[in-house]
Amino acid sequence: MKKHFLLATLAAGLLAFGAQGALAQNIAIVNGKAVPKARVEALAQQVAKSGRPVTPEMEGQLREEVIAREVFMQEAEKRGLSASDDYKVQMELARQTILIRELFADFQKKNPVTDADLKGEYDKFVAANGGKEYKARHILVENEAEAKTIIASLKKGGKFEDIAKKQSKDPGSGAKGGDLDWANPSSYVPEFSDALGKLAKGQLTDTPVKSQFGFHVIRVDDIRTAQLPAFEEVKPQIAQQMQQQKLAAFQEELRKKAKIE
Repeated sequence: MKKHFLLATLAAGLLAFGAQGALAQNIAIVNGKAVPKARVEALAQQVAKSGRPVTPEMEGQLREEVIAREVFMQEAEKRGLSASDDYKVQMELARQTILIRELFADFQKKNPVTDADLKGEYDKFVAANGGKEYKARHILVENEAEAKTIIASLKKGGKFEDIAKKQSKDPGSGAKGGDLDWANPSSYVPEFSDALGKLAKGQLTDTPVKSQFGFHVIRVDDIRTAQLPAFEEVKPQIAQQMQQQKLAAFQEELRKKAKIE
């Protein structure tokens, strides 16, 4: 009798140890099915990837989320939803999305944008946008005769801002008295840019400037050395842009190499 009691006690202890071991690996048992801790860890990694810190308070929420998903999954399985055509189509699309995302992530990991690449791109930006910036105004009209009349009126003391508001065909600057704000000459069409570079501060064009948009009357209000952001300020934006360019080139290369019939 005593031997039987000892065996029963030992068996109970082993069962309890087994249950504790299962709980150590699982966060719960839902309707007899174990829910592994690995699911919580995977979900936490996804949250961390999105940029949100996984706090101790959130760990409890993640656990409840994983358990709730298991409950809902079991019910969906019970109803046979995993056998539906719609489910299979959505699963295939999800599989494709995840695999393609992994492909792109793998490419970017193996083909990083280096600091030398970033500095080189910044130097190109400086070369294209450095030098002088002009604070100019213009009045855009459809024909040369009208432009010449405006120039004559301005030379007689006419107010540039008022004429621009009344006669300029440029809806953006016209309402602001022709004001184009500060800009590098390279941001304008060549004819406009060339004329701008020949004017001194406070000077008005003597003759109309013809471009694809019509005829311009231009005045330079001020000139300064270009105000460009420091490399470190724009480094993140340059990195993002270059990564996107590299990825786009990789995608295009794959499409070109693919045999599509």
